[in-house]
Amino acid sequence: MPVHTKCKLVKTEKLKDDIFKFSIEAKEIAKISKPGQFIEIRVTEGVDPLLRRPISIHNIEGDIIEFVFQVKKKGTTILSQKQEGDIIDIIGPLGEGIFKFEDKKNIAIIGGGIGIFPLYELAKQAKNNAKINMYLGFRNKELVILEEEYKKISDKFVLTTDDGTYGEKGFAINFLKEDIEKEKIDAIYACGPLPMLKAVQELSKEKNIPCQISLEEKMACGIGVCLGCAVRKNEEPSQYFYVCKNGPVFDANLVKI
Repeated sequence: MPVHTKCKLVKTEKLKDDIFKFSIEAKEIAKISKPGQFIEIRVTEGVDPLLRRPISIHNIEGDIIEFVFQVKKKGTTILSQKQEGDIIDIIGPLGEGIFKFEDKKNIAIIGGGIGIFPLYELAKQAKNNAKINMYLGFRNKELVILEEEYKKISDKFVLTTDDGTYGEKGFAINFLKEDIEKEKIDAIYACGPLPMLKAVQELSKEKNIPCQISLEEKMACGIGVCLGCAVRKNEEPSQYFYVCKNGPVFDANLVKI
């Protein structure tokens, strides 16, 4: 069951002008969290904004949970202004759909842009039993983030930019395609923009490789009540999953992207 608690913000780090990494002391949440789950954060004690902000869990170290977020609108702007020592109201871990990797030996993890954030804890835990082949894609050099962190956790690491200003030129999935057979990939895990996830979905189906994808949708309640984060089922397009409850991680064959 999710825990509702107030957590001390123990470290703040500005990664880019609009991207921050926060560390919170959240023992109760940390000890039951699984790779792929998320937390919901109340950014103010007032009523504006009223709704919590869903943010994926990036890393767990003992009692500490790290999360990374991009400033977009009012809620994340307020969150970015929090200071070390502040107390933050958190609910988590949320999401019944988690990454499953325990029986895999050579996995591919592919992320795009700010979609890479929930993939780190997956890689860290899967590394206990599997070889980690990491593929990260960004639009250009200025948007590259957390490179060294992901490189250290990977056995094979490929970073691409669409325009070739840094790393390999092109899309990350093209390099994954080249490695499918050579690296004997037995599972694929992905998070990022929808066009990338669609391409990953098609690749996994073509190669008959198990694949899980983490989806991002706007959420209000975070527990499947408001029904605002619906995604269509692939086999039954008139039926829906809810990202906050059934996800955010799904078998790629089950959702319509």
